[in-house]
Amino acid sequence: MAPSYVLSIDQGTTSSRALLFDKEGQPVAREQVDLQQHYPQPGWAEHDPTEILDSVVKCCLGAMSKGKASTADIAAIGITNQRETTVAWDRETGEPFHKAIVWLDLRTSETVAKLCKGAGGKDRFRKQTGLPVSTYFSAVKMKWLLDNVPEVTKAADDGRCMFGTVESWLIYNLTGGKDGGIHITDISNASRYMLMNLKTLEWDEAICKTLGIPVKCLPKIVSNSEVYGKVKGFGILDGISIAGALGDQHAALLGQGCLEVGSSKNTYGTGCFMLLNTGLEAVPSHNGLLTTIGYKLGSEAKTHFALEGSVACAGRTVQWLKDNLGLIKEFSEVESLASSVEDTGGVTLVPA
Repeated sequence: MAPSYVLSIDQGTTSSRALLFDKEGQPVAREQVDLQQHYPQPGWAEHDPTEILDSVVKCCLGAMSKGKASTADIAAIGITNQRETTVAWDRETGEPFHKAIVWLDLRTSETVAKLCKGAGGKDRFRKQTGLPVSTYFSAVKMKWLLDNVPEVTKAADDGRCMFGTVESWLIYNLTGGKDGGIHITDISNASRYMLMNLKTLEWDEAICKTLGIPVKCLPKIVSNSEVYGKVKGFGILDGISIAGALGDQHAALLGQGCLEVGSSKNTYGTGCFMLLNTGLEAVPSHNGLLTTIGYKLGSEAKTHFALEGSVACAGRTVQWLKDNLGLIKEFSEVESLASSVEDTGGVTLVPA
């Protein structure tokens, strides 16, 4: 009998999820696990890479159990993930050197300020990458790790350091880890490193050299839809093909059906993100938007591009009200509380 389901992994900023979809694209089972947030200093945000992996595996097994699905029932695994969050790990042991630096982390502010003093200022790499120099992107997180974590510095010198975003970390581990795990990143996630040239769709060696990031530490760039490898070492997941990966906002662009030039989506999660399909052309913005990859559905397929605008704190602000201020016990309370008053009484909240 042909496989009945696709197993979708959604690894987000605040939780991991896995969903089983049937042949009609309808969800039949799901599992979700919250992810612990680490804030070692004001403005810093970290995740435990091992916890990320464990939560994803737990969700996959939970969804399969709820859907009464066997290994043979799963056609393939697809992954979508929080973008820019950066992991550094050891090629020999497969162990992370440091907690993952989350996309909204601000510890690289000084690094960014120094880079912006160079020729071209914050836009010095925009022509090649479509992105301004910002704390947001993976490259400055890698540079911080190289400059501030001796284990990462030595491993890079020894050729043992592997860098990647969350989907790269997951695919590496799910396909064997130190025992033959595949070190790749999909093109949509790669476009958020601030290291990928939008014309060549490869790592820009000049930018890597400027930032002091060895190209040999970076994953191979692949398309969003091809068989990358098979799961190895995770029980009933073993042998299932991993056949797709997109950064969360690019997956939303595709999932919302924005396949035509000019179509756009706006989605609300930890942050708020608008993406607009610009077709086969990488369009520069004159209004502060980011030029980025939309999707590439196959190794020989054409690459579609997009423009993006973002707000870093949307749902995260509600989480702050709950976890930090203790104003609510459940997320659902915010709507009833907001509806219970006529106005804000002159109070303006600016997530900073």
